[in-house]
Amino acid sequence: MKRVGALPRVYTGRWPFFTYVFFSCNIPRVKSLELLGQALSRDGAIIKLMRRGDEYIILANGKTLMSSRMHGSEEALAAIGCRRARVLERPCVLIGGLGMGFTLRATLDLLPAGATVVVAEMVPAVVEWNRGPLAELAGEPLKDARVRVEVDDVAVTLASRPGQFDAVLLDVDNGPSAVTDSNNDGLYDDRGIAAAFAALRMDGVLAVWSARDDRKFEQRLRHGRFTVEVERVRGRLKSGGPRHFIFLGYKSAKW
Repeated sequence: MKRVGALPRVYTGRWPFFTYVFFSCNIPRVKSLELLGQALSRDGAIIKLMRRGDEYIILANGKTLMSSRMHGSEEALAAIGCRRARVLERPCVLIGGLGMGFTLRATLDLLPAGATVVVAEMVPAVVEWNRGPLAELAGEPLKDARVRVEVDDVAVTLASRPGQFDAVLLDVDNGPSAVTDSNNDGLYDDRGIAAAFAALRMDGVLAVWSARDDRKFEQRLRHGRFTVEVERVRGRLKSGGPRHFIFLGYKSAKW
């Protein structure tokens, strides 16, 4: 059978050969990255908001922190962390780290009309991006009347609100192993865990998103008087993706 695009075989007197002409090439073009915004973290890490086609990416010193194409585990953080808060009449939930707004959106979708959701985000540009180019990704959650945004370190919010929250959801700097800001280690050390415990109401829940397992952090939670569980979720939930971890600390009456 003659191949499409082949020229007739030519005899040279020595050895036959074939010449092929390729009429088309279906290799897709690689879309370039477009810089939409740039900011500095507290310790000088360069945070960039990039766009590639319909995908949005946040980078820290050139490393991918998050992508709009993979946010299933961020939504799972809300679903798992708000299991109790969602049945309360007027729950108060703290979210540490705004990201692209997916955890906030999932939290709002779960909670009743009487809820209050405090979002602590220390990089002002991230808040502005969520009001601008990222707004529609999660359905403009910052416009919800139940949301209170605090442009500050979530550690400050925890320390200043003893006994106020029914759930604290932390998605800061890839979890207990900080990537963008070494100062974030203070959220996950003994003092940070004690502050989270104090900020919770009785039967409240601390839920911490992490890119990897961390047995030492699990031990610190137990040492900090939490009853601990660890749940494993996929980055794209049912669609697969990398495995992420959600550490759960329950503040029970026995303490």
